[in-house]
Amino acid sequence: MSTGKSPDFSNVQGGVRSTEATGPDFSNVEGGVRSTEAGDADQVYTVVKGDSLSRIAKQVYGDGNAWTRIFEANRDQLDDPDRIQPGQVLRLPPAS
Repeated sequence: MSTGKSPDFSNVQGGVRSTEATGPDFSNVEGGVRSTEAGDADQVYTVVKGDSLSRIAKQVYGDGNAWTRIFEANRDQLDDPDRIQPGQVLRLPPAS
């Protein structure tokens, strides 16, 4: 049964829109030192681009020459002190 009128689509708008939420922006995340326990527990440090063991030691212990302490504490994952990678999580022994 036809009424003889055509449908009016003059107000229909096209376009594509996602309903998926935008992902988080981690572009400003930086490494840092954090501890989950008080006292003489090891701290952890997440390596960021441009880090070196001596730079981390200077930041944490105030002495860049203390890099060997960090290296020794992480021998299970480090074979070469000059080859640390962004994203690596290193144990930092307490300052003595």
